[in-house]
Amino acid sequence: MRVAMIGQKGLPAAYGGVERHVEELSTRLAKRGIEVTVYNRRWFSDYQKKTFQGIRVVTTPTLHTKHFDTITHTLTSTIHALITHHDIIHFHGVGPSLLSWIPRIFSPHTVVITTFHCIDRKHKKWGGFARIMLRLGEWSTCRFAHKIIAVSKTIAAYALAVYDCTAIYIPNGINPVKPITNSEQIIQNQFGLTHNNYVAVVTRLIPHKGIHHLITAFTGLNTKKKLVIVGGGHFTDLYVKRLHELTHGDKRIIFTGFQSGAALHALYEHAALVVQPSELEGLSISLLEAMNYGRPLLASDIDENREALSDYGWYFKSGNSADLARQLKKLLATPRITLERRAKIGQVYVNNLFNWDTITSDTLHLYEKLVAVKPGKKRRAVAAAFRLAK
Repeated sequence: MRVAMIGQKGLPAAYGGVERHVEELSTRLAKRGIEVTVYNRRWFSDYQKKTFQGIRVVTTPTLHTKHFDTITHTLTSTIHALITHHDIIHFHGVGPSLLSWIPRIFSPHTVVITTFHCIDRKHKKWGGFARIMLRLGEWSTCRFAHKIIAVSKTIAAYALAVYDCTAIYIPNGINPVKPITNSEQIIQNQFGLTHNNYVAVVTRLIPHKGIHHLITAFTGLNTKKKLVIVGGGHFTDLYVKRLHELTHGDKRIIFTGFQSGAALHALYEHAALVVQPSELEGLSISLLEAMNYGRPLLASDIDENREALSDYGWYFKSGNSADLARQLKKLLATPRITLERRAKIGQVYVNNLFNWDTITSDTLHLYEKLVAVKPGKKRRAVAAAFRLAK
């Protein structure tokens, strides 16, 4: 079976939820004998090899701008995938799925799947025209994909309510934590931190992630703990500048930039508290990872966070800096043993429910089921596509 993954920025996944999802899924599929092609954007990674952990890596052209990067890369990748004959084209995200009609018309025997990762049109970084296109991408996802995967039950319910479209729930996942040596020395040497002396947030620095609310809340707290912001911007330079201005020179606030590997592991492991202040999510991998490390977790009360965190963390009102400050003050004054007890139960919970091996098995079962029933002849596919477009 040959599968093409389209929509992600590329491999290796230095950052990004979709990129992490595609890497974790693709590497496991490759180990199970599936021929997987992942399409890269040249600017995303310096990786030059044509294979990555058994995956074929193909770099196709793109216009590296905020509004045209994804759609142009999707177009060139889709054309390449059709020319090289794949059994399945798997789009990741509703933006890339805007072009899911192309294989339906020009390669009717190819199975088309889209994973609905997030309601992207609600992201604050997009203007009016981009939001219209992303809304059209949602419609295309629900009209042209043979099957739709939703990474959260909230997204599945949205697709059903808005588009009368049934999506299969297959979530994001995590890997069991493997201990590393000298992790406390890593955070001390690289960032001047010690065990339990900081609050951490791990995210991209884009408006809907709510970092401005966290900075506003933290600067008003009387605490010796530090706030460590792990991540960087993406076409959001003005927002990142605004975040730095919001600190008003507070020396307790540290921006580390993007981190991965041992450094990211250590930052999670030694945090006194992890905060997830996002106003919009699909199913946050950074939230799942914080639970996986057994860290006490404070999250915004959006449905997607409640779905993942359940009763194993604490919440504040989304978008409300004052409530976030109240909850931070309360948790930082709570005995460690109380926080750790709930977090450790959450660690067991997340490993049972959000396991990448199970997720891979569920996805592979879907692939096999769809490939076993090949789509119809070209004339029927063309007629169906135009009928659905009416």
